[in-house]
Amino acid sequence: MKNTPTLDLSRRRLLQSGAALAVAAALPSAALAQAGGRAIRIGYQKSSTLLTVIKANGTLEKLLAPGGAKISWHEFSSGLPLLEALNVGGVDLSADVADTVPVFAQAAGARLTYLAQESPSPSAQAIVVRADSPIRNIADLKRKKIAVTKAAGVHYLLIATLEKAGLKFSDVDAAYLSPADGRAAFERGSVDAWVTWDPFLAGVQRQSQVRVLSDGRGVADYQRYYLAATPFAEANPDVLRAVFSELQKTGQWVKQHPKEAAAFLAPLWGLDADTIELANSRRSYEVRAVRLDALGEQQRIADAFFGAGLLPRKVNTADVAIWKPA
Repeated sequence: MKNTPTLDLSRRRLLQSGAALAVAAALPSAALAQAGGRAIRIGYQKSSTLLTVIKANGTLEKLLAPGGAKISWHEFSSGLPLLEALNVGGVDLSADVADTVPVFAQAAGARLTYLAQESPSPSAQAIVVRADSPIRNIADLKRKKIAVTKAAGVHYLLIATLEKAGLKFSDVDAAYLSPADGRAAFERGSVDAWVTWDPFLAGVQRQSQVRVLSDGRGVADYQRYYLAATPFAEANPDVLRAVFSELQKTGQWVKQHPKEAAAFLAPLWGLDADTIELANSRRSYEVRAVRLDALGEQQRIADAFFGAGLLPRKVNTADVAIWKPA
């Protein structure tokens, strides 16, 4: 598929699943009564480490149960379909998605609120080639077929890396594939390179003979964002406070207990603990509030995608709703 333009947010692609993980924390639940009696639908993906940990532990269920809230969890293959679902009312809260994804959603007119941000993890995404590939540098990617997930952080990584090497996105043949399909195509030789992120990156590094051609360092910060549907955010500020607090605690636990976290995640992700520890070592998991004046890379991402003909219109990334913790 050659550089297919724009985004259709009318598609509903809810993929339910049951991944799980754990860490414990507790907050007073009295202030959460306004969430009572309603369903809270949370979307996540395989790389959503922190909310998956919270999901397995049942922390939010415990916090919100006194108010009568019921939580359901919905797994997605990547960030783009997750935010599509958030935009059309399929879910209320989104686990972390790459910094590129909200830009696509904003271009399509989605009404979303930034809840939190993970600080940069540039080496947690990379362009890989097979170990015996003749491709030695970025310039060698010209006219090559590259597997990449549309609108994911790796999509911007590819554009920015090519630009740094003096190439345009149109100089390569982009095959838009999910992480699972991308790996399959890469390993059978249907594509020349694959751009992916952790834990998929760590998985292919440990299980196949590959070389990292380039990662995000010096090119793409790779900051992941948590979002909420704006109507939900406006009606449930205390739920957002609870989620934000648990994300911070869980991120600290994962970084402070790398082996324990990896061992816990292993059976749930279907990966060995060493692979997960490698993946987690490249993610910051530092959860912080989103600041409007710190969205500079978001604007660079938006401009790069528009310049490549991949957004239907220019986007002002400062024109967004941002939740602020009390």
